[in-house]
Amino acid sequence: MTLTRRSMIAALACLLAVPIATAAAEGASPFDAKAFAAAQAAGKTILIDVTAPWCPVCRRQQPILRSIEKENPKLVVLEVDFDTAKDVLKRFRVTQQSTLIVFKGTSEVGRSTGDTDPARIRRLVAGGF
Repeated sequence: MTLTRRSMIAALACLLAVPIATAAAEGASPFDAKAFAAAQAAGKTILIDVTAPWCPVCRRQQPILRSIEKENPKLVVLEVDFDTAKDVLKRFRVTQQSTLIVFKGTSEVGRSTGDTDPARIRRLVAGGF
């Protein structure tokens, strides 16, 4: 089947018109510098979830993160969009999506990239409690 330039553009337009759903963690909020600073000042455990809607590893991490959130209601989860939040990525020195960073107050206590093992992710988050 040969696609003409016009049919390819039409197909792309249809794809772009459909919103891409992300499997965001239930209590996760988009990263906000003020919310992050407030959580740090309060000494809370914070999970920074660097994610992208097109990332298969991120999709595998989401059910694990939702489960951890339900088990730890005091955990603050802030989601960073890998495609659009370049200033935040630079701030946290992140170069890849599917990066998880845990803070206890102002101290970074753990970081992983590309991990989908529930036990390792639970241990990572537990390091903040």
